[in-house]
Amino acid sequence: MRNDDVSVRRGSTLYIWTPEDKAFWEKEGEAIAKINLWISVPALFLAFAIWQVWSVVAVSLPALGFLYSTNQLFWLTAVPALSGATLRIFYSFIVPLVGGRRWTAISTASLLVPAVGIGIAVQDPHTPYSTMLILALLCGLGGGNFSSSMANISYFFPKDRKGSALGVNAGLGNLGVSVVQFLSPIVVTVGLLGIFGGEPQTIVRNGAQIQVWTQNAAFIWVPWIAIVAVIAWFAMNDVADAKASFSEQSAIFREPHNWIMCLLYLGTFGSFIGFAAGFPLLVKSQFPSINPLAYAWLGPLVGAVVRPFGGWLADKIGGGPVTMWNFLVMAIAVLGVLYFLPKGTGTLAFPIGPSQGSFTGFFLMFLVLFVTTGIGNGSTFRMIPVIFNELSMRKVAGKDDASRAEAQKEGTVLGAAAVGFAGAFGAYGGFFIPKSYGSSIEATGGPEAALWIFAVFYIVCVAITWWCYARRNASMPC
Repeated sequence: MRNDDVSVRRGSTLYIWTPEDKAFWEKEGEAIAKINLWISVPALFLAFAIWQVWSVVAVSLPALGFLYSTNQLFWLTAVPALSGATLRIFYSFIVPLVGGRRWTAISTASLLVPAVGIGIAVQDPHTPYSTMLILALLCGLGGGNFSSSMANISYFFPKDRKGSALGVNAGLGNLGVSVVQFLSPIVVTVGLLGIFGGEPQTIVRNGAQIQVWTQNAAFIWVPWIAIVAVIAWFAMNDVADAKASFSEQSAIFREPHNWIMCLLYLGTFGSFIGFAAGFPLLVKSQFPSINPLAYAWLGPLVGAVVRPFGGWLADKIGGGPVTMWNFLVMAIAVLGVLYFLPKGTGTLAFPIGPSQGSFTGFFLMFLVLFVTTGIGNGSTFRMIPVIFNELSMRKVAGKDDASRAEAQKEGTVLGAAAVGFAGAFGAYGGFFIPKSYGSSIEATGGPEAALWIFAVFYIVCVAITWWCYARRNASMPC
């Protein structure tokens, strides 16, 4: 079948897809790739919004009459990351089995289940905690989408554009975290959905009774999920060359660089999603006079916005150096957070700093952390496809053009699988960080123990990145 017969048709399989061919890319490849990217972005945005909706809903539950402990509330913010990270393992390999267009539409539509379920459950303060946990676990469907989305988009772009393209997809997708934290406190104050939104709840705020529609925090996303799922089904493309069995893709598990990059991505994206999920409750526990929802959205916003810059910067000067210096700044910023925490609550408090703490300093240090997680997310995801392409090409050094073309195809498939799997591994940070806060507070009286562990981990990541990718004689400079 001729390329002109199929590649120009949207919503169909592309039987010829050669983005490294400059003539093909300029003639039609770039336009098709951009269409798929700009549909993927809102789909991923909605996935992140549903994944992180509990970060704002959990803070509101006590005022609505839900009698949950602080640790139980931290669990509700943490378990979506646990299920999302686990689903990402499977989602990492599903695009070559099902097709990017089909899976984007199906996985986006699946977000309707937790969105509708949460909207119903929060209207009744007698809803069992077990039901809330199940709904929190189902929000992991949004977290899982990241791996399949990133793997899918990586097929569409040439290697010198992958960092930027993946940065745009993930960065604008990550904005769903910020928007859900910014928009939710607004939409719950108005009966936007009329008779379709349910009855309001009455809460006491600043001594006055007010009506809220907490269900809107979930219901507001329902029509957009349906619309984007339909658009994805009819307007995106499946790439025939992206077909590969699980056994073919599983070759990444035998490659040490796969596991190294998983660890580094745990440090960048795991920190981003974990800090985003745990920040509102952390503020509530350490600075009770501060309204956390007034500030929580800013961190994920800056982290998401700078992610494309991290990918672009890595394209220009190399992912290894960018990632290494980025981790060093992250370690320093964690020490800054410790410095500005109130003293006397935790047994592992920072030895110096204001005794009552400083929310301004604390918040600014967290903004630095969010910026660095965003830059690191972009740089690490640029590194992965480059590494696997180089590994495949090294195997055919000195061989004919056909062998090199086949190796390039193999490198693309394995790089996409590794991108997805690293996304799965990294997402576990979204569980461990908020849960670490809760466990640290319960065991020592404050979150300091968890933060000290984070700082040490970032220093370890600095050393690993320098040795493997950033030093002059590194085995895989990138």
